[in-house]
Amino acid sequence: MSTIFSKIIAREIPADIVYEDEHALAFRDINPVAPTHILVIPKKEIVNVGSIEPEDATLVGHLLSVCRKVAQQEGHEDFRVISNSGAGAGQSVFHLHFHVLAG
Repeated sequence: MSTIFSKIIAREIPADIVYEDEHALAFRDINPVAPTHILVIPKKEIVNVGSIEPEDATLVGHLLSVCRKVAQQEGHEDFRVISNSGAGAGQSVFHLHFHVLAG
């Protein structure tokens, strides 16, 4: 499935990337709802939290660690992490992502 996030991972469309490693990518949200609003996504295509399989546990733990890392990079010790799972919960891009909000 091709999403805007898979296109960002493939560098087909630009993003303001603040962190990247072999498993994760973090970039600024184009429609921020807080002074700091960063999206953390896996490079592996996972639809949402409801689609996480047991073999994804290490990856998801890593993504949460990246959430902490990017919040601290932005100068925040206090921050929120949000993930919507499914259209009924407000998910609009069907690629697992965590919103890191602070400020």
